[in-house]
Amino acid sequence: MSAQPVNPNLPPDHVTIFIDGVELAAPKGSMIIQAADKAGIPIPRFCYHDKLAVAANCRMCLVDTEVGGRSAPKPSPACATPVMDGLKVFTRNEKALKAQRNVMEFLLINHPLDCPVCDQGGECELQDLSLGYGRSVSRYQERKRVVPDEDIGPLVATEMTRCIQCTRCIRFTGEIAGTYELGGMYRGENLQIGTYDGKPLTTELSGNVIDVCPVGALTNKVFQFRARPWELMARESLGYHDAMGSNLFLHVRRGEVLRTVPRDNEAVNECWLSDRDRYSHQGLYAADRATVPLRKVDGQWKEVSWAEGLAAAAGILGANRGDALGVLAHPATSNEEGGLLATLAAELGTGNIDHRINSRDFSDAAVAEPFAMPLAEVGQADVVVLVGTNLRHELPLLHARLRQAQVKRNARIHVVNPVDFDFTFAVAGKQIVPPSRFAEALGDAALREAVKGATRAAVVVGAIAENHPQAAAIRAAARDFAAATGAALCRIPQGANAVGLARAGVLPSARDVAGMFAEPRSAYVLYGIEPGLDFADTAAALKALNAAQVVAFSHFACESTRAVADVILPIGALPEIDATLTNLDGIEQRAHAGGKLPGQAREGWRVLRALGGELGLPGFEFTDLAGARAQLEGGRKVELKAGKAGEPGQGGLELALVPAIYRTDAVVRRAAALQAHPLNVEARIVLNPADAAALGEGGVAKVKGAAGTATLPLVADARVAAGVAWIEGGHGATAPLGAGRVEVVAA
Repeated sequence: MSAQPVNPNLPPDHVTIFIDGVELAAPKGSMIIQAADKAGIPIPRFCYHDKLAVAANCRMCLVDTEVGGRSAPKPSPACATPVMDGLKVFTRNEKALKAQRNVMEFLLINHPLDCPVCDQGGECELQDLSLGYGRSVSRYQERKRVVPDEDIGPLVATEMTRCIQCTRCIRFTGEIAGTYELGGMYRGENLQIGTYDGKPLTTELSGNVIDVCPVGALTNKVFQFRARPWELMARESLGYHDAMGSNLFLHVRRGEVLRTVPRDNEAVNECWLSDRDRYSHQGLYAADRATVPLRKVDGQWKEVSWAEGLAAAAGILGANRGDALGVLAHPATSNEEGGLLATLAAELGTGNIDHRINSRDFSDAAVAEPFAMPLAEVGQADVVVLVGTNLRHELPLLHARLRQAQVKRNARIHVVNPVDFDFTFAVAGKQIVPPSRFAEALGDAALREAVKGATRAAVVVGAIAENHPQAAAIRAAARDFAAATGAALCRIPQGANAVGLARAGVLPSARDVAGMFAEPRSAYVLYGIEPGLDFADTAAALKALNAAQVVAFSHFACESTRAVADVILPIGALPEIDATLTNLDGIEQRAHAGGKLPGQAREGWRVLRALGGELGLPGFEFTDLAGARAQLEGGRKVELKAGKAGEPGQGGLELALVPAIYRTDAVVRRAAALQAHPLNVEARIVLNPADAAALGEGGVAKVKGAAGTATLPLVADARVAAGVAWIEGGHGATAPLGAGRVEVVAA
């Protein structure tokens, strides 16, 4: 006769357990530590992490257990002991506490006494638990062991003598990042954690090993020795270098952002953060940061007061009202700033306003849209088709979610790309073809058959497709594919706030960005844009801007901005202002000011309000941000017209222009640690070996595009489709090439 359940009213997949006398219901197959955490009952631990597989090697979570009145002969690890009906757990009785204290004593045998100089001091799990479970005096007199450090790159600092071999970092790089770069070497007392080959970490998520490390063995190299945790103020903010909008905390001391750490949000970034979001704050303090209003007088730049700067800007805009004016905003501009820009343009009588500065094909009047399947659900899909995206670089944390979907749920992932990019998940099927054949590939019967019948399927369209001269045809094919297979269409917004700016009406009722350059205006407003690197067609942009009067609202007084602008008004970047961004799920998220505005820089909304007042325009009477938000509620509706199609070009090789992971925007480009990362490679052109054979591998190639010419190092790589030239954007050397097709000859 089978035993009767303790509580017959529980669901069939749950059991009743008792932890320290508290009756709890726990799912079958779960571990004691999970039930205790859910109930708020503390159990000490080092190796356990709820996002990583159970290792049970630190033994700090030992507890006393009892079943059917019989006590277990020895303590059990709470992280690796499954619950069972009627199980009694004691976390604080004499047996459990003695075991926990003994484990702590062993852990401290070799741990160095360097808390005063350790960056983890003040937020160290070992410190916290040793206070409760450690002795004040060690019984061991032997010399402590010392472990040599290795340099694992510009982002993570090592002090491996402190390591307690919890293996969290190993499990993170293996299970979440998927790069398997860290592992255990040697055995017993000689066990060390390292990279085996002494090379830097190459994962785009490497900073997360800092967060999971419970001691000071792995710390933030950029933050090293800068401050103590108790000196820092935490400010809630957002990642603004891709459309995911990762939730994070800015850690600030005396107005300076010293580090960035993840803020838990299961629906967005879980508890992780990409290196791009974690380390980009370095770029805020670049030497060319705009800190004071500047005005060009007789060809020379002059520092001026805000009154003079605003008067000069108002003079330019007032003299170029209506169709003579073009307004261009960076797609990471906040909702508030974007809404006020749209109001400014409307009151000045111009319909020439756009934020789609990376686009080349406007023939289908496409704008950024929220994912048809929520981000968290994409990570649980059965089948995913990736079209025109190096997802690992474009959205690192969505890439990590897809890896989890495959590892945990056996998701099938298909790829349509011009390059066989390195993903950390296995690909079920791939078509490596030139971008002009993406639409054809999506019509493939075998691919459609592989997706049909899936319970949860998604097609993810990325930057290579969205920014291609034939993007409209690719988008149409993706919509048709989604309709025919039942897959959710998820077009990656090209900018951190592209969805929000589309809703705010930062869209043309007259000329789009391409039209503003094809038919140059007499004056332009540039908002948050680095003109030498941020436009899809740099050559056309600079030609038009150089011939016009330009008012630049800018974070940086960089060379290319100084070359085209007549007035530079310094504005705060997202970590320095209160603002909202709308992420790829269409969710509006709020960021709070963390860093101090540099010099005389001001929040963008304040500058726009002052400029509107200087021009005497209605709609700028508010006095604070709340007033601006109230006025902008509901957004601005725009009747978007179809624009001009991109020029695919003739002859030569088809250009596959891929956003470089650490060259995506002005702030990231100025973050020194990210620029030193192995993933940040120099500007180059990569060809299929068959295409490169005539030019000589390892040489230098002269690349001629419709917009200009570049001389680049030549690399041959079999991962590139035949007939394709792979180039990464965001580099000054590749900016003149535009898109379409290129002629490549030996230099």
